[in-house]
Amino acid sequence: MRILFVEYPKCSTCRKAKGWLEAQGVAFDGRHIVEQPPTVEELRNWQARSGLPLKRFFNTSGQVYRALELKDRLPGMSEDEQLALLASNGMLVKRPLAVGEDFVLVGFKQNEWEARCKGE
Repeated sequence: MRILFVEYPKCSTCRKAKGWLEAQGVAFDGRHIVEQPPTVEELRNWQARSGLPLKRFFNTSGQVYRALELKDRLPGMSEDEQLALLASNGMLVKRPLAVGEDFVLVGFKQNEWEARCKGE
């Protein structure tokens, strides 16, 4: 079983997560989040499988998020509008993402990744 590893290669957290996956021998397929951003359908599916609120999929510390003043705008947006916005620009999406058969991890927290990725 392989996982999908969605990353931005210049991101230090993504590099750390990728190094961890490699060190653990976890099989994965990499995907550049800017060159191939997630679709609305993928994001909807991933959010449902993650059990997380949609807001957790936003890269709230990113320049694009701040430039679009999304902190103030998101609460007034519908879920469909938020998904469309996320799908429009990979830099808005929190990364890295690890997508397995029965899980989706957002951001790199080693203890969470250990619990879900070790057996993959």
